[in-house]
Amino acid sequence: MALVHGFALTNLRGDVFGGLTAAVVALPLALAFGVASGAGAIAGLYGAIFVGFFAAVFGGTPSQVSGPTGPMTVVMTAVVMKYAGDPAAAFTVVMMGGLLQILFGTLKLGRYITLMPFSVISGFMSGIGCIIIILQLLPLPLLGFEGSPGGVIGAIEKLPDVIADLNVDALLVGLASLAIMWLMPARLRRFLPPPLAALIVGTLLALVVLQGAPVIGLIPRGIPIPHWPTFDLTLLGDMIQSALVLALLGSIDSLLTSLIADNVTRTQHDSDRELLGQGIGNVVAGLFGGIPGAGATMRTVVNVRAGGRTPISGALHALVLLALVLGLAPLAEGIPLAVLAGILLKVGWDIIDWDFLRRLRRAPRGDVLVMATVLLLTVFTDLVTAVGVGIIMASLLSARQLSEIQLSQLSIVSSHNLDGTPLDDEERAIAERVGGRLLILHLSGPFSFGSARDMISPMAVHGDSYGFVVYDLSDVSMLDTTTTMALDSLVCQARDDGRRVIVVDHGKVAAQLDDLKVLDHVDGKDRFDNRLTALRHIDRLVTEDEAHQNHHRAGQDDAAG
Repeated sequence: MALVHGFALTNLRGDVFGGLTAAVVALPLALAFGVASGAGAIAGLYGAIFVGFFAAVFGGTPSQVSGPTGPMTVVMTAVVMKYAGDPAAAFTVVMMGGLLQILFGTLKLGRYITLMPFSVISGFMSGIGCIIIILQLLPLPLLGFEGSPGGVIGAIEKLPDVIADLNVDALLVGLASLAIMWLMPARLRRFLPPPLAALIVGTLLALVVLQGAPVIGLIPRGIPIPHWPTFDLTLLGDMIQSALVLALLGSIDSLLTSLIADNVTRTQHDSDRELLGQGIGNVVAGLFGGIPGAGATMRTVVNVRAGGRTPISGALHALVLLALVLGLAPLAEGIPLAVLAGILLKVGWDIIDWDFLRRLRRAPRGDVLVMATVLLLTVFTDLVTAVGVGIIMASLLSARQLSEIQLSQLSIVSSHNLDGTPLDDEERAIAERVGGRLLILHLSGPFSFGSARDMISPMAVHGDSYGFVVYDLSDVSMLDTTTTMALDSLVCQARDDGRRVIVVDHGKVAAQLDDLKVLDHVDGKDRFDNRLTALRHIDRLVTEDEAHQNHHRAGQDDAAG
């Protein structure tokens, strides 16, 4: 394994341009996310520097640029509020989240994290976008106030008081910033990223005309010093829970951005290595007082469009930010908070999954319900509850949908309904000859627990006149444990009803049934590896039975005569 995934010097010019451009875009966003988190502007810059550098060097997506993102900032805001009197505990949570990401990568869980149902991802991403908008729009920086201790609910409750004491200068600066983010012509965006343009214009407005808008204030200078982790056993459970949320959200956020980078660059990222890199970056960020980060879509796309293709671009973007922190910190102190609020309003708007929302009227009702539930729970409760409930709902919905598909592949074959069945000509002839004494339950494809219980109802429609029941699993590719136990129950019920059970299975399915001892009470002579052999066996048994009955009746007739 190469020390730096995707490292090459063949694209140095493009990587330099990409890194510089990404740094220009990242600067105002890092400041905005730092202020929004409650940890301060410098924490946002440190997060962009350390996550950006180490995720680039040790990650698995060569062109990806990492740093603070909207979703991670929302979670970090809750962490900072929870440990308001103990900043060291908040940054310890960031380090713990990074360690969990390293664990995810070591256990090679990267490929599974992005398997989360789309409706759940759409719901919590949209919820996070709504949270960012509410926290910036209501009684907060856009209107001249520095924050709300009560999160979304606190922001809404505080609105009447804020309207009565509105800071007009801050409002105008914020609206100007938002207008630039929204309305900047495309031809200008190629030369000056909207976040930087909003930062410059909004700051100049506040310096020259609207001087009453609150500003960032003092920013520490120099190289940051480490914040060693601190543990309070009484808080450990809450800290682990918050760290797990950061780790899961950061992993999902990063790997989704990795997929976007793959599509743009026509490359293939390494999911597990990306989690390792993100984890290392977040551990170091927490150690030096930075907020957590993840793969950032806007910065990654800007980097790629400017020519960045290797980890050099992501690492360079972080080094440029470090140089800016060391040299330009005094200038950043005069940036109005309302400018950053305007930038974040557009970020929150972009995070909302408008593509899915536009399709709500045509989307399946179940997916809409899951998405709406997760969105509301994300905004008004917490991300853990939202994602947990969403996954459970989506799993139940998927199980039901899969059950319906699987049951549509279930064929009940008798002599009365041979049309459209999977039987060939010889098998149909045998079924017709045997008549109503035969019932075949034919399954195909994978079969899971959702359809196990529903297999019984279709069989009941065919009455109880048949003496042979064939469970045809020749076209089944997979059975889960619940389905095998349901099959065992069906076999036992058929035997208790006096029917002879024939099973057609082979390969992996047969081995699975043997391992679970599901068919121990089925005679080995009644198990076959193909349906035709099984039907010939039944035909022979029926013929022998008819011959025996004819012989018995003939004997009775002779005795009577």
